[in-house]
Amino acid sequence: MKNLVALSANDFIEQQLNEQLKELERFLRCDILTFIGGLAGGVDDVVKNVIEQKRQDSKNQNKLTVILTTSGGYIEVVQRIVDTLRHHYDIVDFIIPNYAFSAGTVFAMSGDAIFMNYYSRLGPIDPQYETPEGKTVPALGYLIQYERLLDKAKDGTITLPEVQLMIEGFDQAELYKYEQARELSISLLKEWLVKYKFKNWKKTSTRHLPVTAAIKKKRASAIAKKLNDTDKWHVHGYGISMDVLRKDLKLVIDDFSTDQQLDHRIKQYTTLLDDYMTKMRQAGVVHTVGIYQAFHDHGE
Repeated sequence: MKNLVALSANDFIEQQLNEQLKELERFLRCDILTFIGGLAGGVDDVVKNVIEQKRQDSKNQNKLTVILTTSGGYIEVVQRIVDTLRHHYDIVDFIIPNYAFSAGTVFAMSGDAIFMNYYSRLGPIDPQYETPEGKTVPALGYLIQYERLLDKAKDGTITLPEVQLMIEGFDQAELYKYEQARELSISLLKEWLVKYKFKNWKKTSTRHLPVTAAIKKKRASAIAKKLNDTDKWHVHGYGISMDVLRKDLKLVIDDFSTDQQLDHRIKQYTTLLDDYMTKMRQAGVVHTVGIYQAFHDHGE
């Protein structure tokens, strides 16, 4: 009897989540996909399956809004998800109610528009990689430490323990993988900014000059460089606010809290979803109207 009651309660909550998301879709006049959790291998398959089911019910929709919360993950997974979303939708916007760090920031930069509020955070570009021991590590941390030791070796200031660390503590094949992950993150971010975020950027804001393809590429490169500057942001999980993104990176970020109805709907939905995920001990979820797919740390 207790199991039946619990099942009924869970069904009721998921029904409420569907209704709230349906209201958001009506309000924004688009399809909505919620993604919460790590961008690990396997979640790209989950997103693909959910989106394909979604498109069977909403073939006339040309626009998707992604509600995104993630601590990051693998850039290759992000690339496959973005390719999937763009295969089905011409316009993809992002709402960041909480945070989207590391590879999640690159994911958000693939959007035509990014919506945040004062509490929302993006982060530096620092893709994660799995070591042979199965440990997930931030690629940049390893690369930068190794590059600093190389500089010390060139300067003749390296110590014996540091020499031993270079020999024993760094696998050259793994370092190459980390370097490739970093370069892929930067190249994708620049490509997606130019192709999507900047596609309607016609004139410069101060001098009102025509915006050329070269100007778009230059701005995208400057943003990628700043997001890849670990000396500026210091740590993998550093949160970059909407104001900093606007002022320091010169990015157009829309503030969803300026629309009270939208702000209320987002808070109502995300609060219920967070509470439900905590109750069910779910590490992540992909949700759209009628489809609730929970997963564990590795997309299981």
